[in-house]
Amino acid sequence: SRLLHQLLRPVLLAGVLLLGIPSHGAAAEEITAAELVAGALDLMRGDQSSYTEMRMLVHRPDWERTSVLLVWTRGREDALMRFTAPAKDAGNATLKRGDKMWTFTPKLNRVIRLPYSLMSQSWAGSDFSYNDLARADDMLRHYSLRISNVTESDGHKIYTIEAIPHDDAPVVWGKEEMVLRDDYVLISETFYDQAMVPLKRMETLEIGELGGRTMAIRMRMSNLEEPEKYTEMFYDSADFDV
Repeated sequence: SRLLHQLLRPVLLAGVLLLGIPSHGAAAEEITAAELVAGALDLMRGDQSSYTEMRMLVHRPDWERTSVLLVWTRGREDALMRFTAPAKDAGNATLKRGDKMWTFTPKLNRVIRLPYSLMSQSWAGSDFSYNDLARADDMLRHYSLRISNVTESDGHKIYTIEAIPHDDAPVVWGKEEMVLRDDYVLISETFYDQAMVPLKRMETLEIGELGGRTMAIRMRMSNLEEPEKYTEMFYDSADFDV
C-alpha cells in the first residue's frame, strides 16, 4: 500500500498541475472571432470616442492627390469626417449616425442625406466607398464569424477570420476575410464578390504608437483588378475617450 502510494504520487501531482495550468492551445481557443473583431473596432475608435488627424493619398497611374481631414467617432456607430485641405475641399464633411449618412458641401451650403442606392459610390474620389465608412460594427451584426487559421509571427498570434454575411444582411459582399494580430491590430481585410472572387483589399503598411496605443498608422485600400489604383490613409495623431 505504501509502495503503491509512492509510485502514484508523481502521477497525481502531474495530474493536478495539468488541470491547474491550461495549455497554450486551450488558451488560444478562449478568444472568439467576434471578440477579435470587436477588439479591432475598439482599438481604432476607443472604448467611448476618438479624435484623429489624418492624411489621405489617392494614387492613380498619372496623378496623386493628398487631402487632410479630421475624424471624430462616438461608440461603434457614430462618426464625423471633415476635410481641412486642400482649400477646394476644406469644409466638406460626412456624418454617420447609426445606419444613416449625410454629406455637407460648404460651396452649396447643403446637407444631403445619402440614399442606400448611392452607398457603394466612391467617397471623396478615393478607393473607399460610403459603405466602407458606414460599416463600423456591421461585421458583428450582419456576419457569421469564425477563426479559419492561426499562425505566429514576430511574437504575435495571427488570426485569420472568415466573415460570411447572413442571408438577409444589407451587404454587397459574398464574404470578407480579416487577418488580425492578438493585440487587435488589423493586418489586412479582403473583400470578395458573390462569386467569391477577391475584388479589393485593405492592408496595414505601418504599425506605430498613437494616443498610447499600438495601432495601424498607415493603411492602403487597393483595387485587386487594378493594383496601380489605391488610396492610403496616414494617421498623424489620435486621442481616445475624449
